[in-house]
Amino acid sequence: MKNIINNKKGIHFKFFIIAVMVGLLVQSCEKDDLEIQQNFPFEVEVMPVQKYVAKGETVEIRCRIIPNGNYTGTTYSIRYFQYEGQGSLRLFNDPSFVPNDFYPLTEKEFRLYYTSKSTVSQSFDIWISDNVDNKQMFSFQFNPQSEGLYKKAII
Repeated sequence: MKNIINNKKGIHFKFFIIAVMVGLLVQSCEKDDLEIQQNFPFEVEVMPVQKYVAKGETVEIRCRIIPNGNYTGTTYSIRYFQYEGQGSLRLFNDPSFVPNDFYPLTEKEFRLYYTSKSTVSQSFDIWISDNVDNKQMFSFQFNPQSEGLYKKAII
C-alpha cells in the first residue's frame, strides 16, 4: 500500500513538472515576445559601365542585390527617372520602363539595358527598393560619342 501511495506521489510530481514546463514553453512562445526580423537593409553592386554612348547604342548595366540578412518575404522593385537627354531603360528583354513607375525584380542578379536616343549628355537615376522601404539609388551619366571620338577609340 505504501508503494502505491509513493507511486501516486511520484506520478503527481511528474505531471506537475510537465505542466510547469509546458506553461513556460507556452509563455515563452507568446506572440508579443516573439520577434521575427523582417527588415534587412541591402546593398546593390553595380559593375562599371562605359561613359560614352552614341545615339542608338545600348549599354549593359549589371547589378546584384546583396541583402544583409535573409527573410523569404522580402521583395524588390526598381524605378528610374531620366532628367537629362533621352533614352530608354529595360530589364532583360522586357519592354522599356516608364519613368517613375515601379517594376518588380524577381531575381537578385539582373541586367539592365539602356539605349541612347539622343546626341547630347544623358543622365538618369535608378532606385531599387524593398517591401519595407529600404532604398538604394544610383546615378548614371553618359556623354555623347562623336564620330571623331569613336574613330579615335577604334584605331
